[in-house]
Amino acid sequence: MPSSNNTLCPASLTMAWQQAQHQCQEIITQQNLPEDLFEQAPENLPELEKVWTCSPFIVRQCRLYPGLLQDFMDSGDLLTAYDDGSNAADVLSNGAGIMRKKLQDMLGAYETPLEESAWMENLRQFRQREMVRIAWRDIVGLADIHDNLKDISNLADVVIQDTVERLSHTLSKRFGKPRNKQGDLQSLLVIGMGKLGGRELNFSSDIDLIYVFPENGETDGSKENGQRCLSNQEYFIKLGQKLIQLLNTQTAYGFVFRVDMRLRPFGGSGPMAVSFSAMEDYYQIHAREWERYALVKARFVTGSETDKNQLQKMLTPFIYRRYLDFTAFESLRDLKTQIDREVRRLSKQQNIKLGHGGIREIEFIVQVFQLLRGGREPGLQTRHLLTTLAHLQAYDYLPASTVEQLQVAYIFLRRVEHRIQLMEDAQTQQLPENETDQQRLVWMLGFADWDAFMVVLDQHRQHVAGHFKTLIAPEEESAEVSSTATEAENAAAVRLENLHVLWSQVLQAEERDDGLALQLLQQSGFSDPHEALRQLCDLAATKVMRQQSAQAQRRLQQLMPLLLTEVSQTTNSKTTLQHSLRLVEAITRRSVYLALLLEHPQALHHLIQLCSQSEWIAAQIIRYPLLLDELLDGQKLYDLGDSALVDQALRARLAHIPEEDLELQMDSLREFKRAQVLRVGAAELSGVCNTERASDYLSAIADSILRHSLELVSYILQEKHGLPYCTDNQEQRRQAGFCIIAYGKSGGIELSYSSDLDLVFLHDSQGKGQYTDGTKSIDNAVYFSRLVGRLTHVLSTRTGGGILYEIDPRLRPGGNSGLLVSSLNAFSDYQQNNAWTWEHQALIRARAVGGDADCIAGFEKIRKQILSQQRDVEKLKTDICDMRRKMRDNLDSSDTDNFDLKQGVGGIVDIEFMLQYGVLAHAWEYPQLLETTGMLPLLEYFQNLEIWSQAQCQTLAEAYRCYRAETHRLALQNQKAKVSDDSFQALRQGVAQSWQDVMCT
Repeated sequence: MPSSNNTLCPASLTMAWQQAQHQCQEIITQQNLPEDLFEQAPENLPELEKVWTCSPFIVRQCRLYPGLLQDFMDSGDLLTAYDDGSNAADVLSNGAGIMRKKLQDMLGAYETPLEESAWMENLRQFRQREMVRIAWRDIVGLADIHDNLKDISNLADVVIQDTVERLSHTLSKRFGKPRNKQGDLQSLLVIGMGKLGGRELNFSSDIDLIYVFPENGETDGSKENGQRCLSNQEYFIKLGQKLIQLLNTQTAYGFVFRVDMRLRPFGGSGPMAVSFSAMEDYYQIHAREWERYALVKARFVTGSETDKNQLQKMLTPFIYRRYLDFTAFESLRDLKTQIDREVRRLSKQQNIKLGHGGIREIEFIVQVFQLLRGGREPGLQTRHLLTTLAHLQAYDYLPASTVEQLQVAYIFLRRVEHRIQLMEDAQTQQLPENETDQQRLVWMLGFADWDAFMVVLDQHRQHVAGHFKTLIAPEEESAEVSSTATEAENAAAVRLENLHVLWSQVLQAEERDDGLALQLLQQSGFSDPHEALRQLCDLAATKVMRQQSAQAQRRLQQLMPLLLTEVSQTTNSKTTLQHSLRLVEAITRRSVYLALLLEHPQALHHLIQLCSQSEWIAAQIIRYPLLLDELLDGQKLYDLGDSALVDQALRARLAHIPEEDLELQMDSLREFKRAQVLRVGAAELSGVCNTERASDYLSAIADSILRHSLELVSYILQEKHGLPYCTDNQEQRRQAGFCIIAYGKSGGIELSYSSDLDLVFLHDSQGKGQYTDGTKSIDNAVYFSRLVGRLTHVLSTRTGGGILYEIDPRLRPGGNSGLLVSSLNAFSDYQQNNAWTWEHQALIRARAVGGDADCIAGFEKIRKQILSQQRDVEKLKTDICDMRRKMRDNLDSSDTDNFDLKQGVGGIVDIEFMLQYGVLAHAWEYPQLLETTGMLPLLEYFQNLEIWSQAQCQTLAEAYRCYRAETHRLALQNQKAKVSDDSFQALRQGVAQSWQDVMCT
C-alpha cells in the first residue's frame, strides 16, 4: 500500500504507485541518487510520487536520460515559469527566449555543426526534457492550461526556427544563397497552422506546416567554390524536407514533433514549397472552402517582418471576405458532418475533441463568426480561441452567458485532453477505458472518482452541444403533413410543397404548365396569380439566372418557396413580389446572400415585411445587399436605443481601422450610415418610434459621421503639415480652431432619409504668423481650405458604397461666390453688415456639429449677437413675405389635384417662416428663443412665453407634426412630398389663418 505521506493516492492506483516506486528505485541505484528520493523528494522535485504514478511517460524519460532528475534538482526549472510576463520586451526573459538559449547551449554554434545523428539525438533530448518539465508542472498544479499551451507552442517555434537557421547555414555552403532576379536574398517562411498557429498546441499535437518563399530565382552558388546552383524552389524543398526528417523521424530517442504537410496548396500531391505568387494563384483559383477555415489560425513561425506582412496582405482577403459570408455555416456544417461520420465509424463517441459537445464544436462556433464577419470586424481576425470569444461578446454577437459557458468548457476540455496525453505522450483525445488510466486522470483533475468527473464532463458537453446546435447545426427538415400536426401546420406544409412545385414549373420554361402554376399561386394566396407568374417567369429568363452556379441553383431551389410563402402573406403581394424578385436577381450573383436568408428565416421574414412597407428600403437593400446583415436580429433592428450612443457605436466600428487607411475608413462610414438609417426606417415603419425621434436619430447619425470624418481628414493633414497656429492680438501663440456649422434640416435636427447637408465651415485663425507647425508648413488659409476639400471628398465622393451625404455650402457668406471656409471675424462682419434677412432666417437653425470648442463658442456668440438685435418689425414682415412669395412662385408644385406639403399654402415652409419671423422679432426681449434650433421646441417657447396664443401654437404644432410624418412616409416610398388636394384641409386652413394673423396684420 502507499506510504502514509501519500494518502491522496487513490487505492485503485496502488499497483501503479508500487510500480513507479520500483522504477524509481532502479533509477536511484543506476544514477547514484539519494536512497529516500521517492518518499522524501526534495523541493525541486515537487510531488514526485504523484507525478511518477500518473505519467509513465515521465518515468520512461528519466530512465532514458540519466541525469535528468539531477538536472531538475540543480536547475530548479520545475518550479520556474519561463514566461512570467514581467518583461515581455526582453526576448531572452520570455518563455521562447529562455528555451532558445537552452537549445543553443545544447547544440553549439552554427559554425561548428554537429553530426546529423548527434543533432537529431540532442533535439529529441531537448524536446523530452521540456515536455517532462511541462507535464510535471501541470500535474502538480504549478502551471495552468494557458501556461502549458504557450510553453508547448514556444517549444515548437524555437525548434523550427533554430533548425531552419542551421539548415540554411549548411545548405548555403553547398548551393549558395537563394536570391530573386534582382539579387535580393530570399528566406523560407514556415507557416504554422492549426493548434501551432493559434499557439494552442496540446501535449502530443502534430504540427501542421506550410512552406512558402517570396520569389522565384536561383541560388548564387558557383562551381569555383564547389557549389551547385539550384532554383529557389529546389533549394527550399530540400530545406523543408530536411526539417521534416530532423523533427519527424522516430529514433530510439523518440521524435521531436510529428510534421503534417497536407494543408499546403494541392495537399499531398503539391510541391513541398511554393512562391508567394504560386500560393496566391492557388487560393484564388483552386482552393476549397475548408482551406479558408484552416487559414484562420495561420501564423508565421519564420521569416522577415517584411515578407510576413506582404504574405499576410495577400492571404487576408481570401480568409476574411469584405461581405458577410454566410457560406461559412454551410461549409463548417458539412465538415462537421464528415467528422461525425468518421467518429461513428471508428467508435469515437467518447473523444473529447471530435465527439458530441467536444473541443471541435467550440472551435467551429468561434470560427464561423470569424469567417462570417472577420472581413468587417478586424478584431475577430485573431488566432487565439479564447481571445476571439471575448471579442464576440464585446461585439454583442454572443451573449455573455454563452461566452462564459464556452470559455469554461473549452478550458476544462483542454485540461482533460492535456492530461490524457501526458500519461503516455500519446496522440489521443479518447477517454481512457482501463480503470488505472481513468483513476490517473481523475486524480490529476482533482475529482473523487470517475463518476464525479463524468457528471461535470457531460454538463460541459451538453452546454457546448446546445450552443452548437443553436448556432451551426442544420435546421430540421421542412414540415410534412402529419396526423399529429395542427390544421394550420398541415396547411403551411401543403402550401410550402405547392410552392416547391411552382418554382420547378417556372424553371421548366417551354414545358411549363401555366394552368397548374396559376392554380398553385392562387391557392397560395396571391391575389393576382397571372401577374405573379409573369414576374417569376421574367426572373427565370434573366441572364443572371441562366448563368448562375450549381450551388446558387440549389440554394435558390430551397429559398424561393420560403420567399413566396412570406410574400403571399403581405397585403400588397404584387408590389412586394416585384421588390423581392429584384433583390433575388441582385444577390444571385453572390449566392452567400441566399445562404444568409436560408440560414436565418427570421431575416427573410423581416426582409419581406420591409419590402412590402417601403420601396425606399427595398431599393437600398437591392443596391447594397450587405444590409441583409441588419435583418438578422429583429430586436436590434427595431430598437434604436439612445441616439446619444450613435457616436459610441461608430467609434467602436472604426476602432480597428488604421486612421491612415482612408479608403477603408470611407467604406466603413458608408456601411455604418446605411445600416443605421435602415434601422431608423424599420423602427418608424413599425411604429416603434415617431417621426420626431426618427429625425433625432438621423441627425445624430449625420453629426457623428461629420465629427469622425473631420477627425480623419485632420489627422491626414496634420501628419503632413502639422497643426495650424496663429499669434493673436495679445501676442499669444495658440492653435487655430475649426468648426462645422449645420443649417436647414440638419441644423434643426429634422433630417429625413435622403436629406442633403447644408454646411458652413469656419475657423478662428487671426493675427500674425498664421501657418502650420509641421516640417511642410503652409498658410492657415490654405490648410483650412484643404481640410474642407478633403472633408467634402470623404462625405460626397461616390464609391462602391455610394456617398455619405450631398453637401450644399451655398449658405456660406457670399453664397457660391464666397470663400469655402471663412474666419469667425469675416463671418461676423458679413452677418452684421451684408447678410440678407433670409440669411438671418437661416441662422436661426444653424447649429455647430463638430470642431474645436473655442471656435464653436465663438460661432455661438456671433449667432446670439446677430439674432438678438432689435429689428424694424414691419420691414422684417415685408422681407419675409416677399421671400415666401418668390419661393412659392418658383417651387410650389401644387395643382388642382395635389398639394405640395412643403411649399403649398398652409404647408411646412409657411410654419417655418412664421416661426423665423417670431424669433427675429422677439429674440431681443426673449433670449430663450435662441436656445434651440428646432421648430417644435420653438413653438413650445412661443406658447409658454405667451408670444402667440395656446390654440395657435397647438394648431401649428399639430400641422407641423402631421406634415413631417407624411413627408417621412412618402420618402420611405420613394415619393415626393405631395398628397391629394383634399388631404389635411383643416390643418392647412389653420396654418393659413395663422399666417394672416401673424404676417398680415
